[in-house]
Amino acid sequence: MHDFQFFGGGWMMFFWWFLIIALVIILIRAFMNTSQNKQRKETPMDILKRRYAEGEIDEEEFNKRKKELLK
Repeated sequence: MHDFQFFGGGWMMFFWWFLIIALVIILIRAFMNTSQNKQRKETPMDILKRRYAEGEIDEEEFNKRKKELLK
């Protein structure tokens, strides 16, 4: 016969499963945050430079907007 009083019985088994699931969730969230931080956000200046490089705006427009951003 099993007594289930060893290490707290059924409640302790519930606690260990809860702990394992919580740790898995924490590890997944930590991994997701790390991968999101690796993706660098574009600054307005980066966007302006990209648009100029792709030919969306000309040099005059680029310099005008650059001047505005640097104020």
